[in-house]
Amino acid sequence: MYPQSELALLAARKIELRTRIGINRAACAQATARLTRPLAYLDQALAAWRRLSPLILSLGLPLGLILQRSFAPRLKKITTVLRWGPLAISTLRILTARTSVRR
Repeated sequence: MYPQSELALLAARKIELRTRIGINRAACAQATARLTRPLAYLDQALAAWRRLSPLILSLGLPLGLILQRSFAPRLKKITTVLRWGPLAISTLRILTARTSVRR
């Protein structure tokens, strides 16, 4: 068996090692939180878009018709975008859903 002094030295080293591991874990946790903060903002933005997108899509056509009546000669390009926008967005959603399923 080990003499008592060597056991005490090993116990002290063990405590020191555990302390360093705890400090390193805390530093890693802080770095991870700092690095993932932009991802949290992006996640919140995507959640907000998912809540608002049906409303935006449903308002696109009536808004396009109103703009077409009042500003038809000047805003022909905008009304075209508003008319075909919902179709393009839904097509894009379908395509992105298929690519995410493949992954």
